[in-house]
Amino acid sequence: MSSLAPHPLTVGFDLDMTLIDSRPGIAATYRALSAETGVAIDVDLVVSRIGPPLETELAYWFPADEVPAAADRYRALYPGHAIAPTAELAGAREAVAAVRALGGRALVVTAKHEPSAKLHLSHLGIEPDTVIGWLWAEAKGAALREHGAQVYVGDHTGDVRGARAAGALSVAVTTGPCAAAELRTAGADVVLADLTGFPAWLTAFEADRVARTS
Repeated sequence: MSSLAPHPLTVGFDLDMTLIDSRPGIAATYRALSAETGVAIDVDLVVSRIGPPLETELAYWFPADEVPAAADRYRALYPGHAIAPTAELAGAREAVAAVRALGGRALVVTAKHEPSAKLHLSHLGIEPDTVIGWLWAEAKGAALREHGAQVYVGDHTGDVRGARAAGALSVAVTTGPCAAAELRTAGADVVLADLTGFPAWLTAFEADRVARTS
């Protein structure tokens, strides 16, 4: 048996559609942007595929040379339209608390504009140790590696790719746009219906991890 102590438990979480249901707020912001710019945007379609960076979505609706300005305006509108309507998803608060209860650190690593991510978490009273924004898919891997995350939890195949890029275990939830089969095909190690089952899973994972290094 090894006498080396395991690295402290560190768990990363995605934000949109993993910890929070941001669809109402995102929809309201897109409607405001559409009203200001006169550009027709299918808001229902937009909120059905939340996950990738803002600029990726805006490129479906605006000419390429107008996307940066549209993104700036969207982000300016966002706090006034998106924070209040957004709710936490089932089990979100308990999932973060479960990490802390095991002596671990909880990170939020998201493609969202970091100040907006922090506003959501503050509004809902969810308090991770660290919030890192502006990272999507494989780019999340660098932040997860830097913080020593053993687990990354997300709802999108891009989150699975981020976990794999970090060498972290991928826990996927089906609360976002991706079905369980799609998440498994992308390489998710664990697929849960939502975060309500995460504390029990994490407790078992951590017990096994500690046992293997003791």
